[in-house]
Amino acid sequence: MGPCSSQQRKPVSTSQALVPGTKPTNAEEFQVRPNIFATLKQGSISTYYKIEKSLGAGAFGEVRLVIHKSSGYKRAMKQIRKDKIIKEDEENMFSEVNTLKELDHPNIVKLHELFQDAKNYYLVTEYLEGGELFQKITDMKHFSEKMAADIMKQILAGVVHCHEKKVVHRDLKPENILFENKKPNSNLKIIDFGTSRKMETNQNLTKRLGTPYYIAPEVLKRNYNEKCDVWSCGVILYIMLCGYPPFGGQDQEILQNIELGKYEFDPEDWNKISEDAKNLIKRMLTKDYQLRISAQEAYNDPWIQKNAPNGPIDMKAIKNLSSFFGKNKVRAALMQFITTNLMTNTEKEGLLNEFKKIDKDGNGQISKDELLQVYMKQYDEIKAKQMVDDIFEKVDINRSGFVDFTEFMMSASSEEKLLSKIKLQQAFNMFDTNGDGQISREELQEIMGGVDDNLWTEILQMCDANGDGQISQQEFIDFLVKKYQQ
Repeated sequence: MGPCSSQQRKPVSTSQALVPGTKPTNAEEFQVRPNIFATLKQGSISTYYKIEKSLGAGAFGEVRLVIHKSSGYKRAMKQIRKDKIIKEDEENMFSEVNTLKELDHPNIVKLHELFQDAKNYYLVTEYLEGGELFQKITDMKHFSEKMAADIMKQILAGVVHCHEKKVVHRDLKPENILFENKKPNSNLKIIDFGTSRKMETNQNLTKRLGTPYYIAPEVLKRNYNEKCDVWSCGVILYIMLCGYPPFGGQDQEILQNIELGKYEFDPEDWNKISEDAKNLIKRMLTKDYQLRISAQEAYNDPWIQKNAPNGPIDMKAIKNLSSFFGKNKVRAALMQFITTNLMTNTEKEGLLNEFKKIDKDGNGQISKDELLQVYMKQYDEIKAKQMVDDIFEKVDINRSGFVDFTEFMMSASSEEKLLSKIKLQQAFNMFDTNGDGQISREELQEIMGGVDDNLWTEILQMCDANGDGQISQQEFIDFLVKKYQQ
């Protein structure tokens, strides 16, 4: 076994919440979610990643570009030095990890792995190479209200998902909004959940966190809820449309102006901006957060919906939904691994656009009603309902009552491409951490949490054709390709 073998793990009390599946389970009880792959790993990260250039530095360490050795994929690695963080900061870091594990949305950065060695923690996320929000806008030769609405729609969609999951970001700003690539219509993602918090219903937060210019007045008073994120989005939208913040000044003066909550639409800069855009900003920058609109209400605002239309849905692009085979949970989990780790942004692009068109409320989940509206344009109501029920039975693997983003991307993809020879080889190599041509229980557990003796026995019954207690590359491929009916 390699250095990341679970046999060599040391107990890490703070991170126990990061290691799912501590209760005995079986294939029927096994929960298939993308977060089962984000487990804490011990040992040298350089065993698996080639460390490349610096992408930036923070208070606790550096963010670097890394390349996964067995797949060649680029990722971002956030290095956090243990000697630089106090106990509270360490808990915040694990809180960030657990938060990211629970979020599954096209406009939120994806966490891949977490490592630790004697000196550092390492958070490995997807690599977003399109640059920060305002830098990209600055580089554009032309910027319109329609572009601003499309950008804000994506930001708000990510925020809606967070708030539905009871997560408050608390530091939304242009530096924390990155584009996937350098294409003109690139998808954007919210990053840096280091100050985010999970909230209970009707609970208010009291910690003063955020960045001047974007911080909400109620945060300065240490009594706030998730609507502080809506305020930050309002500030971002204001700057996008006129080029400067609504609350200016120097240092403390900025905060004083925010507390007053007074701002202007200078006619010289705003006379060409629509009243609808100004009205949305007013609703987002309402000083009293109890009267301020929610992220969902902002997303549904006419200015957003009118200027950032979805367009017609391409039925050919989602034809694979009805033929997806998702009965076997272990197989579905492995396919989710391939979807999240080995599909390129280019491969995801078309399906991503179709997902956004179907997901009318932007929350990152497709409801039965949303999918029904799509199929009723092609079939009568009875036929459409039958098709939607059948799709949900196959695709809603975790039985959440929705088709989650990763479930959609997996099931709408062409299996021929998703399970191509090169992707199957890459996936096997990522599981086969010691490179001996076999996947052992320890290696599978290292990558995919929740693999105890009971589940491993069932997996062997499904995959281990020669009965040697391990899974060879050919057995791995056969299991995925032959669609075992377990």
